Amino acid sequence: MELTIDLAVLLAVVLFVRARRKPLARSRSDAWLTVFLALAFGVLIAPTTFGQGVADFMGQLAQGITQSANP
Repeated sequence: MELTIDLAVLLAVVLFVRARRKPLARSRSDAWLTVFLALAFGVLIAPTTFGQGVADFMGQLAQGITQSANP
């Protein structure tokens, strides 16, 4: 039996656990590590179908906000 794990899933779990921690206990380097992990997660998920859907949704949301701000 062979067990495989997707790196994006592993990073998602790590980010979820880190995000649940109390923010008062974080140092500056700890916060930067969280930012780096989030960026790495974004790079890994971007080429997937789910990542493309999220990018399209965010683009439409940003376009709607921009159009409502400029009448």
